[in-house]
Amino acid sequence: MASVYLVAAEPSGDLLASEIIEAIREKAPGTEIHGIGGEHMAEAGIRSPIDTSELSVLGLIEGLKIYKRVIELADQAAEDIVRADPDVVGLVDSWGYTLRVAQRVRERAPHIRLVKVVGPQVWATRPGRAQTLAQTVDHLVCIHAFEAPFYEPFDLPVTVMGNPALSRGHIGDRSRGREALGIGADAPMLLVLPGSRRGEIEQVAPVLVEAARRVKSEVPHSRIVMHPSANVRSQFLEAFPDITQWASVSPPKADRYDIMASADYALACSGTVTSELALQSTPFLVGYHTGWITWALARFLLFKPTHITLLNIAADDTQVVPEFVQTKFKAGPIADTAIGMLNHIEARETQIAAQRKALSRMGESQLPSAEIAADVLLSSA
Repeated sequence: MASVYLVAAEPSGDLLASEIIEAIREKAPGTEIHGIGGEHMAEAGIRSPIDTSELSVLGLIEGLKIYKRVIELADQAAEDIVRADPDVVGLVDSWGYTLRVAQRVRERAPHIRLVKVVGPQVWATRPGRAQTLAQTVDHLVCIHAFEAPFYEPFDLPVTVMGNPALSRGHIGDRSRGREALGIGADAPMLLVLPGSRRGEIEQVAPVLVEAARRVKSEVPHSRIVMHPSANVRSQFLEAFPDITQWASVSPPKADRYDIMASADYALACSGTVTSELALQSTPFLVGYHTGWITWALARFLLFKPTHITLLNIAADDTQVVPEFVQTKFKAGPIADTAIGMLNHIEARETQIAAQRKALSRMGESQLPSAEIAADVLLSSA
């Protein structure tokens, strides 16, 4: 009987890992599965021996502050993996943490196969990470076909799974979403997605919320809906205790794709959610802010593309989706853009068409990403 161990630290990786678990169970029901993760893996029946929620931080400097804890948790993870002695370990996303876990497992139990699921962004920052990864793991399951050439010089086997956000997402129902929110069919609706990390609720959410409040002031008949990720929902509500006085908060059990599809425009924190919005044909803008040292290092030393949003990068690094990043991350301009888009359906339709074109260039796999990753893990076991 094959044995698989999955490691995830951040919400996006936790979700993908849970989907891989379900795919493994469907393909090979007798597989023994262990793992380290969060809420999604717990819902899939995997009880994590350690809590990695504190690793969901924002920025390089913020990450350095908890570096000692990262090492401690990597050691704990490696100890549990070696104790479980699986045939293969799937290290899902979270580059810094999972790399350290992989290095420790390789040193202590070199017979265990290691598969990295979602590689570092070598096409955007530090291509040298390709060699580091190749020296540590046995196989890479990456998102984009254009990542593979970076690993060819190092003979690391690579499998392309496509974008999980695209392969998992179903097309939401606008009417059902609006019914869940109690919003009429014709009311202009602005959706705010303030982030999935604690640091984003602290650094990004305040500006997006203030921009939305300005939209409500300028367009009184508009409906404003906040849709925080489940893992930071309580933190968001604590940070903005008066939010329900002028906006709505999406119901916890509402279908996230229905909520996205119900919006006329959205303000989104940079991340996986941007591809999900595009899949729902919802036009949006992206806002982001991180620590200044982190930003300076990323912009001037590490990050190659002009834009940070994957849709824009896929469109030959041109602006399909408006970006308000760092010095441009201000409530006034964000609100002005949102108001203009809410008032002009033609502009929204033009952006939707451009988003669809960018999505097609990102590539949609014939199989769900989780199934492809599961096949690689099972073949490695």
